[in-house]
Amino acid sequence: MSSLTDSWTLGPLTVPNRVMLAPLAGIGNWFVRLQAKRYGAGMAVSEMVSSHAIFHGNERTCREMLRIDPREREPGPVSVQLFGGEPDVMRLAAAAVARAGADAIDLNMGCPVPKVCKTGAGAALLDDPDRAVAVAKAARDGSGLPVTVKLRSGRRPGEESGFDLARRLVEEAGVAAIGFHPRSAAVHHKGSPDYELAARLVETLGAPVILSGGLRDAERARAAFEQTGAAAVMLARGALGNPWLFQRLLGARESEPTREEVLSELGWTIDRAVEHLGEERATRYVRKFYPWYVARLGLEKACAKELGESLQRVPTLRDARYTAALAAC
Repeated sequence: MSSLTDSWTLGPLTVPNRVMLAPLAGIGNWFVRLQAKRYGAGMAVSEMVSSHAIFHGNERTCREMLRIDPREREPGPVSVQLFGGEPDVMRLAAAAVARAGADAIDLNMGCPVPKVCKTGAGAALLDDPDRAVAVAKAARDGSGLPVTVKLRSGRRPGEESGFDLARRLVEEAGVAAIGFHPRSAAVHHKGSPDYELAARLVETLGAPVILSGGLRDAERARAAFEQTGAAAVMLARGALGNPWLFQRLLGARESEPTREEVLSELGWTIDRAVEHLGEERATRYVRKFYPWYVARLGLEKACAKELGESLQRVPTLRDARYTAALAAC
């Protein structure tokens, strides 16, 4: 059986280990990916990016969401996740992603959010396999890059349409790997992932399977990796404010981070947000990050609640740093 520290191949790419950062909608920008790489992730996937926004030249999408920083390229490949249900649009968007310097493209065919599905994208493609195959082929042809597809097991509980679609995507569209979340789209993140179904996909698919879903801590991730025989695991919500999880899975760390380490990493995140967005926008943007780091500080419940509320109110990032440091003393 492979170890999480082993390298593996994704099409022409060599990935240095089998622990990845999953695509995190609205979160996985370049510095979140860089953070994962700093702590050992062998590969990182971007937040979900609209193929239509790229196609129509949306300035913020093309400037910010397609930004790839040189520092994140060094430890391993960078993948940009696209969503969309129109092959012609996807072909041109994928070409733009290749020009931006991505090493691979991931296609979202599992997002259950209604505003995505109503456009014929995300999990809606589970009900339209012919279109799904056409979209994947367009992304591959347009970019010339290895393409992966992130799927749910099905759109509704009990369905295995994602399992069936995976084979077609590999055989007909030339997809290099499948990212598989063995829950239905309808349940979002509720219930237990069907790792037995994932293991069956691993055994029968002629391409690597990257496992996602329910991997909230090192113990669960290791167990799921061993149970399914997946090529790699993708950490999602469990890694939010907790990049040390990558180290633990790769055997580089056993202990939980100290308060000093957590505050230092929060400070690094704030600095990168300013670098990305400027002081004013970063002040608002990092408010979504505060709860994840506060949860790692080991504070009493009342103290953590007070700190979290205070951080949401502070007018400047300088105040945020001072407030967090003072509460954690």
